Amino acid sequence: MRCSVCAAELLEEAVFCHQCGAQVADAGMSDSLQTDSAQQRFRAAVDTVRANQEEPERELWQGRFSKLAMIGSWIGAAVFSIALLVAAAVIGFGSVGWTVSLVGLLLIWVGLAARLFYRQLSEHYFLTSQRFIHEKGLLWRESDRIEAIDIDDVSFQQGPVGRMLGVGTIQILSSDQSHPVMELQGIEKVREVAAMIDDVRRQERHKRGLHIESV
Repeated sequence: MRCSVCAAELLEEAVFCHQCGAQVADAGMSDSLQTDSAQQRFRAAVDTVRANQEEPERELWQGRFSKLAMIGSWIGAAVFSIALLVAAAVIGFGSVGWTVSLVGLLLIWVGLAARLFYRQLSEHYFLTSQRFIHEKGLLWRESDRIEAIDIDDVSFQQGPVGRMLGVGTIQILSSDQSHPVMELQGIEKVREVAAMIDDVRRQERHKRGLHIESV
């Protein structure tokens, strides 16, 4: 390599000419500065991602099977009970008939109460800023966890009675291999809860730079 000013022979790593003192490493220094700048930007981006990932996990919502979800069953049982008692009075059931009718009605109402009691105690839902958790079981507890970034779609369904009461079923589709489809039944304020889960999903994907749609 030669000096562009005095044509003196230079060492490859020379910054200045030993003969005339001219600076001969402008291009190299410029490339070095650009490389340093790119590395600094990369490190800053990595630090930002790490800071977001290290954000403490916060609980946003928790819920369980709502008693309002069984309103239809309670109404049906009430109509059936009244109809049976009226029929028994009109037809004139004997003591055996009344006994069988009352025992049958008692079993129906106890069964409905037991079902509600079991579902409220055995199913719990938790939504955090990073994942969704479904715990189920009364004596033996099983916990299903889905990372928010793995959730692909959130939807909900409501029947006529559910629409009046704001209760419904939420369906979560995810890329989680163990639980690709998860249904949450009997959720109060179902529209707001489904929107909250979807917001967490979108925020987590945006935070990690995954601007993709499920296919």
